[in-house]
Amino acid sequence: MAALFLALALFALPDWAALGACLGLTVAVFLWVFYIHPDASDLAPHRTKLDQLLERRDTIYDNLRDLKFEFRAGKYSEGDYELMKSSLENEAAVVLTQIDEVTEAQGRRPRAVRPEPASAGRRGAR
Repeated sequence: MAALFLALALFALPDWAALGACLGLTVAVFLWVFYIHPDASDLAPHRTKLDQLLERRDTIYDNLRDLKFEFRAGKYSEGDYELMKSSLENEAAVVLTQIDEVTEAQGRRPRAVRPEPASAGRRGAR
């Protein structure tokens, strides 16, 4: 009787192990799909320094436009308007200088010199 029980246990054990592995894998997949969320920074595209500066420039220009609108609507006094306007203009000048520096640095990169085609020198020979 013990031999029969031992034989059944040995043959049934691989089935239970496979079933347990499948069940464990299924649970892991459901946990991964429904409960583990990636960070937003992992999904966001990489922004270069130039992209950040251009976005900052656009924000400053939007703020200047809004400031002018609010001044015309009577929300600010002329003194406050001039103070905030000069502050935003100074900030814009700094950002524009940084943009120029970045674009000049990108322009200074050595570029491969393309060899002139052999046929280009023959055109003037005729």
